[in-house]
Amino acid sequence: MTSASTPEELVDVAVIGAGSVGAMALWHLSKVPGLSVLGIEQYGRAHGLGSFAGESRLFRMAYKEGGLYLPLLTDARRQWLELEQEAGTEILLQVGALSIGTETQPEMVATRETIDNFGLPHRYLDTEELRKEYPQHDVHDSDVGILDPQGAGLRPEVAVCSALRLAEANGVRMRYRCAVEAVEPGDNGVTIRTAQGVVRARTAIVTTGSWATELLPGVRDLVHVQRLALSWFMPADIGRYLPERFPVFMRDIDDVHFFGAPSLDGYSVKVSPGHLDLPSAPTLAELPDLPDDFGAHLAAQVTDFFPDMNPEPVRLTAHHEMFTADRVPIVDRDPTGSIVAVAGLSGHGFKLAPTFGRIARELAVDGTSTLCPREFTLAAHRQRAAALA
Repeated sequence: MTSASTPEELVDVAVIGAGSVGAMALWHLSKVPGLSVLGIEQYGRAHGLGSFAGESRLFRMAYKEGGLYLPLLTDARRQWLELEQEAGTEILLQVGALSIGTETQPEMVATRETIDNFGLPHRYLDTEELRKEYPQHDVHDSDVGILDPQGAGLRPEVAVCSALRLAEANGVRMRYRCAVEAVEPGDNGVTIRTAQGVVRARTAIVTTGSWATELLPGVRDLVHVQRLALSWFMPADIGRYLPERFPVFMRDIDDVHFFGAPSLDGYSVKVSPGHLDLPSAPTLAELPDLPDDFGAHLAAQVTDFFPDMNPEPVRLTAHHEMFTADRVPIVDRDPTGSIVAVAGLSGHGFKLAPTFGRIARELAVDGTSTLCPREFTLAAHRQRAAALA
């Protein structure tokens, strides 16, 4: 606990949580001349405990979730390339994104609507074209494909570490392995009590992922935490699954959903499940582990998607993410005006991380952001919650 003798630090902006969005917010803030910025992270730099962990993430422009996100995706893709250039390392793997399903499947219909509404580059593949061009997949007679050439894979740990290193090189101070005990808004900003002393900031950006309810009591009734699983399997011929031959993908068969990415380790392929009724809880502390039989459950399904895949997962890791009821993120200044809340990113978080970071910087420094949709505000979330009650 802090005490009266603990030193205080005064800054313009403090960012609490240096994961997906926090790292990007710090990168953006580091470019504002004359701004004093402090990042506070309860673990180390680019640690493996955050929702971003797990080697790769999917990036899509042909977004089945709808047009609300298209301006954000356009901005994010540009920023991923900018971060790559500044860091001098590959972060956005430009391999394309392939969606496979029946023509009438809701996800496929929604993806086509986004493409048509926004005139996005794409390729439609009929069943035979799909089999010929992507023989890795077990293509069923009713399956078709949609290739999003602007889709890509992302390297999350590389991205977070790169953004933090750049921010620090630009003068941002970091406190790693520093637990935050309280965030207290007041008349002249916010007081942050930590295990390493008190910080007083004009504005605090709270972007703590699945831990958000600990410091943002105002979002507790709007969010829950979901257990997620990532898994990797070993094919008979890894050469067919390397990035130059295998796009990131999403696939549904009989209400079973898998997504994945090409091989990055040279022997396994990320083939991970979704929509499997994994445990959820109001807070991360209450979240149960994966069921004991989860690996066996996957083994029974994976060969329906990839006939040459050994059904035993070579890696199976448990993760977590915070969701809102309607899967729309929360990004807003709180009623005091001194805290920017970023929470409940609901599966949109990593692909849009640099844009969420930019919005957080604009809200903290300028007080407003033209990029932030009204749907993300706390007021809009409360209106939608009241309508559903």
